[in-house]
Amino acid sequence: MRQTTVANRVESVGIGLHKGEPIEIILEPIEANQGIVFYRSDTRTSIKASPNNVVNTSNATVIGSNRNNISTIEHLLSAIYSYGIDNILITLNGAEVPVMDGSGASFCMMLDQAQKRELDENKSVLIIKREVEVIDGKKFARVKPSKNPSYKFEIDFPHPIIGKQSYKFKFSKKAYIKEISKARTFGFLKDVQYLQSRGLALGGSLDNAIVLDDKKILNPSGLRFKDEFVKHKILDAIGDLALLGSPVLADYESFAGSHNLNHLLTKEILKDPKNYEIRDFAMVEGLEYSKAFA
Repeated sequence: MRQTTVANRVESVGIGLHKGEPIEIILEPIEANQGIVFYRSDTRTSIKASPNNVVNTSNATVIGSNRNNISTIEHLLSAIYSYGIDNILITLNGAEVPVMDGSGASFCMMLDQAQKRELDENKSVLIIKREVEVIDGKKFARVKPSKNPSYKFEIDFPHPIIGKQSYKFKFSKKAYIKEISKARTFGFLKDVQYLQSRGLALGGSLDNAIVLDDKKILNPSGLRFKDEFVKHKILDAIGDLALLGSPVLADYESFAGSHNLNHLLTKEILKDPKNYEIRDFAMVEGLEYSKAFA
C-alpha cells in the first residue's frame, strides 16, 4: 500500500472558535515522507503535526512554539487520518483551524473535493505491541494490540441530557463518515460565558457547537445522534492520535478522556520502543486493515 496525498488544492473559510475571526484554510498536495504540515501564512511559519510540537491541551489540541501556535487541529486531523491521507500541506492565515460546524463533516467535504492521490513511497503503520495506559484518577486512556482497530469511549456527565454514554466504533473511513464525522463539539453555557469573559471562545455559537444550560440543549435543531456527545469524543481521540504520524494498529479505550490524556498517551507510547513498532504496510500480517481506508 502506497503513501497518499491530496490530488487537488482546495480552500474554504470559516470562523476561528476562540478569536471569532474569519480564517482561510487551504489543503494541497505535498511530497512523500513529509507527513501533515501546517503553514501559517501570516507568520510564515511551518509546524509539523507531531506529539513533540503540542504546546497546549486545555480547550483544544494546540501545536507550535512561542507565539506561532495553531489551535483546534483535532477535528481536521480526525478527518485526514480517517481518509488515509499521509502527507498534506495545510495553510492558514491565522492561529486557528476554523471550527466550521463543530464537527469533522466540513473537512470530509473538502477532502472529497480534493480527492486522494498515491505517491511512490510505501505506507507505514504503527503497531502497538503491548498495552499502554495513562491514568488521572478515575479517568484513563489506553491502547491495546489489535489487528482490527476500534475506539471505545465512555463519558459520565451529571447533566440530565448527557448522563452516561458509551460507544464502540470499529474503524473504517466509511463508518467514520456515517457514524462519527457529523458529531459536534459541545459545551455548557456557563463555561462558554466564562471563556468569553477571558477573550476565548469568541467564535462559539449554536452554529458550531452543542450548547447546554443546566437542564436542556439550547440548539433549536437538537442533536444529530442521541449519543452525539460520546461520538464527538471519539472524533477528538482519532484526531489526537493522528499526531503519531502513521495509521495506528490498536484498540483505543477511554473513560472521561480529554485532549490532555490523549496527548499523554501518545507520549507514553513513544517513550519506550517496546511499546510499538513501525513497519511497512505490506509487511503487516492480515491486510484487511488496508480496506478500512477504501
